[in-house]
Amino acid sequence: MAETFEAIYFDGLVNKKRRVTLIFGDALEICEDGGLLSTWAYADVRRIQAPAEAMRLQAIGAAELAYLDIRDGEAQREVERRCPTLASDAALRVDGSALKIVAWSLAATVSIVGLIWFGMPFAADRLAPLVPVAWEKRLGEAAERQMRQIFDGKSCASPMGDAALAKLSQRLQQASDLRLPATIEAISSKTPNAFALPGGKVFLLSGLLEKAQSQDEVLGVLAHEFGHLQHRDHLRRVIADGGIAYLFGLLFGDVTGGGAIVFVGRSLLNAANSREAEAQADAFAAHALARLGRPAKPLGELLLRVTGKEADGFLTILHDHPMSEDRLAALSAADKATADPVLTEAEWRALQKICD
Repeated sequence: MAETFEAIYFDGLVNKKRRVTLIFGDALEICEDGGLLSTWAYADVRRIQAPAEAMRLQAIGAAELAYLDIRDGEAQREVERRCPTLASDAALRVDGSALKIVAWSLAATVSIVGLIWFGMPFAADRLAPLVPVAWEKRLGEAAERQMRQIFDGKSCASPMGDAALAKLSQRLQQASDLRLPATIEAISSKTPNAFALPGGKVFLLSGLLEKAQSQDEVLGVLAHEFGHLQHRDHLRRVIADGGIAYLFGLLFGDVTGGGAIVFVGRSLLNAANSREAEAQADAFAAHALARLGRPAKPLGELLLRVTGKEADGFLTILHDHPMSEDRLAALSAADKATADPVLTEAEWRALQKICD
């Protein structure tokens, strides 16, 4: 009889942690409640970077974001025994070692070759997951300096508004299980928008607060931005827009000059995520909102309302979040309101007036 072990599985389509059973038969079978979710051929299994004491696996042919987390030592040994390609991936488990740095450099170099032959979007999708968080944060800091020049550094602050925004951020991050902490800041601008920078900084423009008819609309937009942060969509877009010169700058640590300009000039002013990235961010937002017991439909209603009125505006939310009736329907289908609002009415009014 085939051996079975417990593991955590993400299917790459919805940001949902699944507790599954692994069956080691002719192939690796991933099962949940007796049902088969996926089957991975042993030759297709690859090890990727993981937290300490965990073995994280992906498979060729599976969804791009799908992976397994295995912490059981016996299960890890069984995987290593059956999967012939894992030995070459061992360097990824040496956190902070020279081997890990070499592996990142080699992977980035291979991605550049792929860029030349197959195009920037292809290379960006494969390079972005390999970029260390420290480099991602440096890029975000450089882009933030450029962004503040655009908005003249008009950061908003008020005691009650700050407290309300901090509460909203804390509750949302607890429900989102982000890979790195996020910081939300309100900026004075009539543009109805919210956007995130690589490294975890999210900016909420006062124009969006004015357009919002409820706190759930704002909560949904922020959850959507958290989805882009979690999936590193902004980093992918910057790499794809920046070209080969930017990639070399990223590899050698120069992300304070030309790279930041590319980010601001193209990725902020002419931002446009792919339909797949938007759908994944929607799904992430719906999942986080469901964990808070709040509905997802207000997110779709706000985006559809704003994009219908602001098509020609500078930095409008239309560029970042092209809305459709299909996306609104999908968010409505995920609608769940089982808990009280995150903010009280007084806190919500204070947040709306944070830039007054």
